[in-house]
Amino acid sequence: MVTATQLAEALEVSERTVYRDVRDLILSGVPIRGEAGVGYALSKEFDLPPLMFDEAEIEALVLGSRIVESRADPLVASAAQSVIAKVEAMLPKRLRHLISESTTFAVNLSDRHDGAERLSLLRFAIRARRTVAFRYVDGQSAKSRRQVRPLGLFFWSESWSLGAWCELRRDFRNFRLDRMDGLSVADLPFAPEPGRSIAEFFAAMRARSRTANV
Repeated sequence: MVTATQLAEALEVSERTVYRDVRDLILSGVPIRGEAGVGYALSKEFDLPPLMFDEAEIEALVLGSRIVESRADPLVASAAQSVIAKVEAMLPKRLRHLISESTTFAVNLSDRHDGAERLSLLRFAIRARRTVAFRYVDGQSAKSRRQVRPLGLFFWSESWSLGAWCELRRDFRNFRLDRMDGLSVADLPFAPEPGRSIAEFFAAMRARSRTANV
């Protein structure tokens, strides 16, 4: 038997989380023996069912990985390669050839170096909730200096954009990464505020799209 306290310490979670997760596993059919205050045990004969993909799903995974490799910054591109290697390792032998023999490709003939650096910085800023500042040139060649709260990155076939809350315009905006210059990330994180979240960004974009189509 393993106690909830031991599991919580090993997994670095609370005992409450352990009790909840064990309950969910039991309800899903996993044969766990024991009870709260005593301990839990799992039969040695029990094994998780293998994760399996069909041919179309494997093709989708490989294509998705190749798109990421061709369009993302080096760290994410490397992670995409690692994911496919792990999938290939767990596939049965009769399906492994579908990885190396996939005939769907994603080609990028442009120089990714500068764009990759911006992507990497912005991914960090989004995760760490850091504001970013940059010089920007819009579609009408108007120049401005922006300070924004970064919310999400979007790939548009040939270019990336940053969805953000713009402090200058006091509204949500999309900024093309290839029109940015002098990008810098603030040292301190910003606090989440109502009206400036990624969910509200999507709501604002949908509202603008409906208005434009009227």
